[in-house]
Amino acid sequence: MTARRLQRLVLTGSITGAVIVALDGTVLTVAQPALQRDLHASFAQVQWTSTGYLIAVASLLVFAGRLGDRYGHQQLFALGILGFGATSAAIGLAPGVGWVIGLRVAQGIFGALLQPATLGMLRATYPPDQLGIPLALRTSAIGLAAAAGPVLGGALVAHWGWRGVFFLNVVPACLIGGLAWVVRVPSLAPAPPPPPTPTLTPPSASGHVPASASAFEPREASPGGPAGGAAPAGAAATGSDSEPRTAPSGGATPAATTAVASTTAGAGTTAGARTTAGAVAAHGATADHGATATPGARAAAGLDLPGACLLALALVSLVHTLVALPETGWTVVTALGGAVAVFACGAFIRHERRTASPLVPLSVVGSTAIASALAVLLSAAAALFGTLFVSTYFLQDVLALDPMECGLRVLPLAVLMVLSAPASAVLQRRYGPRRTTLAAMILLTLGILVLSQLDRTSTAPAIGAGFLLLGAGFGTVMVTATAVIVRHVPTAHAGVAGGLQQTAMNIGPTLGVATATMLVTLTTPTTTGDHSPGGPHWTAEAFLSAMGPTLLTLAAVAATGALAAAKLPRGTTVNGDSRQPPAVVARRDRDPSKASKASEASATTSGD
Repeated sequence: MTARRLQRLVLTGSITGAVIVALDGTVLTVAQPALQRDLHASFAQVQWTSTGYLIAVASLLVFAGRLGDRYGHQQLFALGILGFGATSAAIGLAPGVGWVIGLRVAQGIFGALLQPATLGMLRATYPPDQLGIPLALRTSAIGLAAAAGPVLGGALVAHWGWRGVFFLNVVPACLIGGLAWVVRVPSLAPAPPPPPTPTLTPPSASGHVPASASAFEPREASPGGPAGGAAPAGAAATGSDSEPRTAPSGGATPAATTAVASTTAGAGTTAGARTTAGAVAAHGATADHGATATPGARAAAGLDLPGACLLALALVSLVHTLVALPETGWTVVTALGGAVAVFACGAFIRHERRTASPLVPLSVVGSTAIASALAVLLSAAAALFGTLFVSTYFLQDVLALDPMECGLRVLPLAVLMVLSAPASAVLQRRYGPRRTTLAAMILLTLGILVLSQLDRTSTAPAIGAGFLLLGAGFGTVMVTATAVIVRHVPTAHAGVAGGLQQTAMNIGPTLGVATATMLVTLTTPTTTGDHSPGGPHWTAEAFLSAMGPTLLTLAAVAATGALAAAKLPRGTTVNGDSRQPPAVVARRDRDPSKASKASEASATTSGD
């Protein structure tokens, strides 16, 4: 099978997995009323069919991405999509709402395995400078699924009941999952050369390293070993002279070795360099992390299970608090959940700074480009979904539109998401991620401002204009910000970056809806009337009085994302795992004297 066919196969799997997850959320919203009637469930139980899934997904996305980095994204994708399809079939056969909730949690676990892998596979298959179009196609497919979901869900519920929406995923999930399990696709994206393996200077008879040499000074390798080695970054500091030493036999300079080694950490290969503690341990001193470990032990250590548990606890507490706040307000339970989230987040940060194999490597979260792109996605998702929540109440409770008419009013958003995604790939190549994303966030902010001016006399064109701006802005942001994350992350950490991107896209909507609900609740009297218990409902006049300030606040959230977009790179780059083009890395490693020139060339092309 040719490389192009393999790329198309991976792209098909990535798009199918993303569409299945997107359809699942949209069609379930339409099916929930029928599910409640058929299973005689309460409003809170029906809400937990969505909340349980969301908590499971959000808490495991980053850890699932790490699993993909360690054991292969294709394997995790196959397991995730097959499990997603199997649990969908089981939910369709569930006898009671308790079974539905439990199976939805299980489905969320498989969804967490599936979602980061859809991006990780693309990063491993396509060169960084060719990722724009695949990501644009993926985003267009998600937008199309979001547009078709309510219509398709309504048709399925009308003819086959709520169970039909869950059987919808079974056949495509099994087909794509079986194909991913059988066909092995090698990594086609360029990878950096492995770092040279340094050797240690043996101690003198007295047991001390000579003062004139570093404890890590590179030496000629034995006949059975590597051709040459390189000194770690700390070597020069331990020696008597402060100039960096050049490795013999064409080895890399210490700085170059550190740059390459830092990007290949966690890739499942044996580390090529030892720490100072490891060197001491090799000479008989006590140092736990310098000891030689079996491959299984190294894999287990690389997964950072304590960090994964702390992050899961923080996200579970955060999501539960955000979901409960609109219904109950600030109670002892919600306050405790918020406190647990803050404590677990602080403990996670402290643990990640100290552990030798962090769940979220510093090369990922320490990158200005990646951190800014995540902030853009979080703010854009919060602003968009908070606005959609408020707008839906406006269309149905103020303008008295039925669900079908409401869907038609919102349709311009989905249409522009589909159209803007491929266009954004072209704009990004021409104008760069910074200007493209900044313009998109401005469009998103303007769309919210237009909707904030609506009232009872607003016409369909005025409403459609607001949703057109929302769709054009958000569709472009999804492509450009995601492309920045995927391009700038090393292949060895592509799963973690994908997990962070998906976490932002899951936490953002929850944060936006919770913010919008709290703002409206604080400024309008709540009425119960004939509505379902437990849900927030307001009179039309009271809601109109609060809609403007609420949407203005959400516009400010989007404007915050625009500030973060100003930190994105100015131009697109061909960043491999070493954050430089592979040709630059190869030239630098062959001739250490050209390292500075290569760095200057890379800085010129980065546009950052």
